[in-house]
Formats: sequence, C-alpha cells, structure tokens
Amino acid sequence: MYSDTRPASLDALGSPEALDAFRVDDAAEVKSLLKSLMDRSVTVNLNGSDGSSYATTLWTIDTAHAKLAFTADLMAPAVHRLVEADEAVAVGYLDQIKLQFEVNDRMLVHGHQHCVLQAALPRELFRFQRRNGYRVRTLERSSPTARLRHPAIPEMMLELRVIDVSVGGCALFMPSDVPMVEPGVQINDCTLELDAGTLLRCSLTVHHVTSIQPDSRGVRLGCELLNLDPEAVRSLQRYIDVTQKRRRMMSLD
Repeated sequence: MYSDTRPASLDALGSPEALDAFRVDDAAEVKSLLKSLMDRSVTVNLNGSDGSSYATTLWTIDTAHAKLAFTADLMAPAVHRLVEADEAVAVGYLDQIKLQFEVNDRMLVHGHQHCVLQAALPRELFRFQRRNGYRVRTLERSSPTARLRHPAIPEMMLELRVIDVSVGGCALFMPSDVPMVEPGVQINDCTLELDAGTLLRCSLTVHHVTSIQPDSRGVRLGCELLNLDPEAVRSLQRYIDVTQKRRRMMSLD
C-alpha cells in the first residue's frame, strides 16, 4: 500500500472517516504542499488506470485558473497513454511524507519550445508516512512534554520529556527518581504538548524500557500512541514535517 511510486489503495484504508486522518482539503495547505513539490523539483510519478506510468516534475501552479502543468516529453508514448486513461493519480515525496492526488482533465499543451501535461488543480490530496516507524527527534527548546498519571500510583501526576515521536509512537524520558513503569502497561488520558500549536490527547502502551546513558539518571519509555482522532493524526503529521525541516536547516548552519 505504501510502495514508492504507486498510489496507496484508498479502499484498503477502510471507511471514508478513516481516510480523514490522511486527507488534506484546505485550499491553502493543498497549494503549499504542491508548491513544495514544485520548488524542490521533486519527481512526481503519474499513474494511469490503464497501467501507464510517467515520471515528471510539477512545472507551474495556476491558482487563478485552477490548473497544474507537469513537464512532458511529446515523444514519450506513456504521456499520450496517460492523457487517454480513464483516471490518473500522482505520487510524490517530501522527505518521509508520501503525497498522492488525482490528476483530472489531462491534456497536452504545446508551446514554442516546451510541451506540458496540463491538469486540474486538485481540491484535496492525501499524505502518508513513507515508513510507519519513522521518528523525528523533538526540539528541546519547545519543551515537548507528556502529562499523565503514573499507572501504579494514580495520585502522582508526571510531566515527562518527549524525546522523539512518530505517527505511531513516542519515546519519553523517565527520571530515575520516579517509580518505574513496567512494559505492557496502558496509560489512558495522556496529553502530549509538542509545541505551542500541537496539543494531542491520547492513550499510551509502554512496550520498552531501556537505559540511555549511565549519567542520564533515567530511562527511555518506548510507547505506542493509541486513540488519536483524525485531526490529532494530521496535527502530528504536520509537527513531524515542520520538525524535519527545522532540523535540516539547523544542520546547514
């Protein structure tokens, strides 16, 4: 379902409500993601319902006329097959995020020096993690925190630092002066505050308890995230995107 160049099967993801966790239909956000594909010259694979496939790049975004244009080789048979196909879907990647959207109203437009494959600007697209276990290390300056009750001592409230996070799990730092949490325990009513704009309510299942360094004075809790609603999943995906970009910029400084 998450192969590199082929579209994910939306039917395999379940009900329309389940798709909402991956759907982006805000016009400004759709435009922003498409512009990132264009500005970074990301390879976009166009997949026709007839089995045709063509690797291209996004050339222009015309929001005034609700049109996209992809680079195209007039002599490539796959381009002409895509124009004639009943349906076509585009797949491209921004770091670890797979973007997918329908490519409707396809037609070849000839210029003096170039040929482009024009299509309708999509009203929605879908975002999928390229690897479900991909984790991003949080930015300590935003003080990412998990607030929860100790599962063995309900009257004890804990505020644990979030070390890293993915769409499916997180790692928390448990200080050595706090009573240990055992693997297999489920923790309900947890609040993750990753930054000022990302507040998630969820449940956790602790899968691993591992030491970090002898002088760290604590252990790492490897947890699975449970009971995130679709909006929370989207918020977490956005946080991961932004943090990836910030870490990449920090590495260039």
